[in-house]
Amino acid sequence: MQRLLIIGCGDIARRALPWLVGHYRVYAAVRSSANLGELRAMGVTPLRADLDKPHTLKRLAGIGNVVLHFAPPQETGLQDKRTRALIAALSGGKILPRRLVYISTSGVYGNCDGAWVSEEHPVRPQTARARRRADAEARLRRFGRSRRVAVSILRAPGIYAGNRLPLTRLERGLPLLRREEDIHTNHIHADDLALIARTALARGRPGRIYNASDESALKMGEYFDLLADRLGLPRAPRLPRAEVEQALSPAMLSFMGESRRLTNRRIKRELAVRLTHPDVAATLAAMQKEAA
Repeated sequence: MQRLLIIGCGDIARRALPWLVGHYRVYAAVRSSANLGELRAMGVTPLRADLDKPHTLKRLAGIGNVVLHFAPPQETGLQDKRTRALIAALSGGKILPRRLVYISTSGVYGNCDGAWVSEEHPVRPQTARARRRADAEARLRRFGRSRRVAVSILRAPGIYAGNRLPLTRLERGLPLLRREEDIHTNHIHADDLALIARTALARGRPGRIYNASDESALKMGEYFDLLADRLGLPRAPRLPRAEVEQALSPAMLSFMGESRRLTNRRIKRELAVRLTHPDVAATLAAMQKEAA
């Protein structure tokens, strides 16, 4: 049985684990001992390793025939020091992984003024967070080319699920842009992102980028209106951008400065993925029916 190493064993990885443990011998890098028993009960062998402490990563070398890299960059800077440390550790082993799948962000595209964006679109990250992701992508692709590792990169948009909805923002009544100024957004259900990631382990092409997005074509206000209506909450007020900028933090505003619509033909044609939740509106309606 092939050995799989997971870097960043959070929500998405755990959604994939029931399938993964039936097809791989699974190892996961963990920073603390808090969840060791839980991971072992799920069929995972935990390995103590901290991406912020490169000297702890030596034990990861040669462990995985394939690697799922789900860990985010550190919070500051323009380069992803964690991915740099991981690549150095993997390169030090006698055996290199054959495949590596990395979950990045569609934020690397920057603002596209609502245009449809395929994987060939130029990368123009506008925030420090997106620049760190773009740095990680570039490092991993160079690693793949130089060491003959099949690196596949998934660019994920806004991730949602029953336990990953922006309820606090709705409850606080924070404003959204008025319709004529609103931005296009993109979404992927957490279960479908886990599905795409595990499928890319087997079918992802070397050096290939994949937009890991669903079929929805919503503007931000439309998405929040759907949430409010389905959950019985008041709709958020719509204001001109100048007023919204006064009411929101810089972090929240950064999401309102970028508008794009992702194409997802590549995950359907090359990975042959069939999304379980291809449409946000239908998924939220189903959630409401289950809760009734």
